[in-house]
Amino acid sequence: MSMSTNAPLIPRTGIGIDVHAYAAEDMPQPLWLGGLFWEGERGLSGHSDGDPVAHAAADALFSACGIGDLGTHFGTDRPEYAGASGVTLLAEAARIVRAHGFVIGNIAVQFVANRPKFGPRREESQRVLSAAAAAPVSVTATTSDGLGFTGRGEGISAVATALVYPAG
Repeated sequence: MSMSTNAPLIPRTGIGIDVHAYAAEDMPQPLWLGGLFWEGERGLSGHSDGDPVAHAAADALFSACGIGDLGTHFGTDRPEYAGASGVTLLAEAARIVRAHGFVIGNIAVQFVANRPKFGPRREESQRVLSAAAAAPVSVTATTSDGLGFTGRGEGISAVATALVYPAG
C-alpha cells in the first residue's frame, strides 16, 4: 500500500507502566526519581537505578512505536544496563525511537508515592527528563490515600503516555 505525499501524519500513542519496591533496609540504595537524586530518601530496588518515572517514560515511547518494551531493549539479561541511570535509558529509548523513523511529540508521566514531596522539584525533573528525551516531558505526582502497596509505603509506581509521529 503506497501513501500519498499529502497523507496526514497520524499520531501514535503509547502507554508505559513501571513499578519498583523500596530496597531492603539492610541493603540501602539511593533514591532516583524523575531523573533526580533525592538525598535522605529510601531508594528503590531494580536492575538499573530503579527510577520508575524515567522507565515508564521510555516504555511509553516503545509502546507508541510498536517496537517492544523496556525489557526488550534494556532487560535484566543485558548486564551493560545494570545500575544504569533512568535518564540514560530514556535518552537511549528516544534515540532508538528516532532511529525507527518517529518524531517524539511529548511524554506525560504520573507517579504514585507517599514521598518524596515532589512539587518543589517538579520543574527541575521536567527539565532533566525533557533534555534526555529531547522532547517535552511533564511529570505529576499523587498518592493512593493509603491504599495498596504505594499507600503502605512498599514502593512507587508510575504510568506514562507518549505521543509520536512518523517522521516525514
